[in-house]
Amino acid sequence: MHRPAEPRAFPDPFFTSHSRVSKDTLAHFIPSLGDGSGGPELRAPGPPRAAASPAPPGPPGAPTPMAEQQISLPAKLLNGGIAGLIGVTCVFPIDLAKTRLQNQQNGQRLYSSMSDCLIKTIRSEGYFGMYRGAAVNLTLVTPEKAIKLAANDFFRYQLSKDGQKLTLFKEMLAGCGAGTCQVIVTTPMEMLKIQLQDAGRIAAQKKIQAQLSAQGGAQPAMEAPAAPRPTATQLTRDLLRSRGIAGLYKGLGATLLRDVPFSIVYFPLFANLNQLGRPASGEKSPFYVSFLAGCVAGSAAAVAVNPCDVVKTRLQSLQRGVNEDTYTGFLDCARKILRHEGPAAFLKGAYCRALVIAPLFGIAQVVYFLGIAESLLGLLPGPQL
Repeated sequence: MHRPAEPRAFPDPFFTSHSRVSKDTLAHFIPSLGDGSGGPELRAPGPPRAAASPAPPGPPGAPTPMAEQQISLPAKLLNGGIAGLIGVTCVFPIDLAKTRLQNQQNGQRLYSSMSDCLIKTIRSEGYFGMYRGAAVNLTLVTPEKAIKLAANDFFRYQLSKDGQKLTLFKEMLAGCGAGTCQVIVTTPMEMLKIQLQDAGRIAAQKKIQAQLSAQGGAQPAMEAPAAPRPTATQLTRDLLRSRGIAGLYKGLGATLLRDVPFSIVYFPLFANLNQLGRPASGEKSPFYVSFLAGCVAGSAAAVAVNPCDVVKTRLQSLQRGVNEDTYTGFLDCARKILRHEGPAAFLKGAYCRALVIAPLFGIAQVVYFLGIAESLLGLLPGPQL
């Protein structure tokens, strides 16, 4: 006697713990794969199958863990871009003060602190002078932050394919990969931004030097008209014409020495701090925990690599003030800073950098963990706070 065909079921390996997509998540997107309420099940003809007992409901309003959802690469990149745009808009004036404080040398100190730098900038260049160079950052920060976050997520996923929890070494290795990938965009972005940010300091220094010369009794020369402020497009064209593509990547080694250690410190520290605030039920951490973890981890990593950031800023500055040192490479720059300005010079702008990085990465992690891009793209339900 012919027996009716058994209902077809999905093989268990498809929904193992190694898969990025859980059965519940897939059923959410394709109702016909659920309990039959959204459409006919995909099975061979035969007697009706008894409805499976529903899984116990989770806590009301509990979000689905991000690790169990299939997140598209465009969504990851968009999350990083949104976070970068918001963060840069908020903290760019502090970043400008950091660049000018790091570039001034002991013999030509125009600014005594971050607040002094910002006040003098507003007086001499107006309010929007604090945002000089922001257009470059706003244009390139989207791919930069997107590459950093997406690369770290990619490397962490590749290193955890064995199903085991990531060790500290593997977390650091993933951060190293992310930092290496991002310098493709970071180096030319920083190169252009530094020239635009430091132009006001150079102009103010030359003006003060001319005033001191006039007071000293020197014959005042005919005052030349102020040189027009360079634009990012003009700087890019000049660098490509004079030095080729290598001109935009000046200071690449110093950028690697800053960004790779930064990512090695930041990503594992963030992951572990964020884990501390995760509820016992296994859900993802609340958004405020992600924000605080991003702020703390970002500040710690920023201060840790500040010496490399000082050297990088000096190497990438094309214009020099009066009687300021010039440098031939990373070691030459570090040696001259140590000899002429002392060890404390390597911490110039450290607190500014911490104030920049903390909210920047705090905002980035909140946007990334809330999945704002997924909501915009219609991939996932809206974030629940």
